[in-house]
Amino acid sequence: MTDDMNIGPLGAHCSAAGGVFNALTAAKSIGATTLQLFTANQRQWKPKPLDQEAIDQWFVTLEETGLVDVMCHDSYLINLGAPSDEVLTKSREAFRQEIERCHALKISYLNFHPGAALKESREQCLDRIVESLLETEKLVANGETRLLLEATAGQGSTVGCRFEELSYIIERVKDRVPIGVCIDTCHIFAAGYDLCTASACDATFTEFDEVVGIQWLYALHLNDSLKACGSRVDRHRPLGEGEIGIEAFKWLMRDPRTRGLPKYLETPGGLELWEKEIQMLRTFAKG
Repeated sequence: MTDDMNIGPLGAHCSAAGGVFNALTAAKSIGATTLQLFTANQRQWKPKPLDQEAIDQWFVTLEETGLVDVMCHDSYLINLGAPSDEVLTKSREAFRQEIERCHALKISYLNFHPGAALKESREQCLDRIVESLLETEKLVANGETRLLLEATAGQGSTVGCRFEELSYIIERVKDRVPIGVCIDTCHIFAAGYDLCTASACDATFTEFDEVVGIQWLYALHLNDSLKACGSRVDRHRPLGEGEIGIEAFKWLMRDPRTRGLPKYLETPGGLELWEKEIQMLRTFAKG
């Protein structure tokens, strides 16, 4: 099932508490046509693996709901650019397990934060992220899941807040690993890319195309921002209630570069708010 008016699927990050299939049911209840979820506890290095019963129930529910372009968000613990051998080893193993769960559930996208340069230079961190991704080459070839670098806000030592850093990774892995980008509107705004007006959005996405290539943009996280442009602080707000404002989300629903992409809400407010925001976004697409 896809949205009308030639727009991409719309959804939100739904809870998988009690079983991954519950996230599908929650998404369907708010009129979503896609969703994002955690396939396991995102704050544990070794979460409980999916059993066959859970996998079977997932596919039954997926068929019933008709949702498409499902996205998994990886664990917050993972740092594929970690300077510590211990943390890097644990991160790489946890990332492999994320990929395996995505394959088991036939999930379209695995969204992940690139990593953080905790002790070394940003370039050294980026190189280690590249190495981590290339280690997954044989594994990712076993399924259809695409790995999506999430553009970050640049808090602390996190990398991936500049389009040049996303391009650096993509150029080094694109021929061996299925890769792409998920732009989070709050993140790139906090990182310094203006989205407050239609002309600002056009300029920002034109820059993305010039630096990274619009063909690598596969998905969007839609969030307004509590903090100002360039603040480097990642704090989400409901659409139109933050520093970005509502014009950006109208533009994203209408511009041909972004109109057809799957979009996932992570705004604070839960199912009740997301149902309203999904309907609002569909209204925007009508022009």
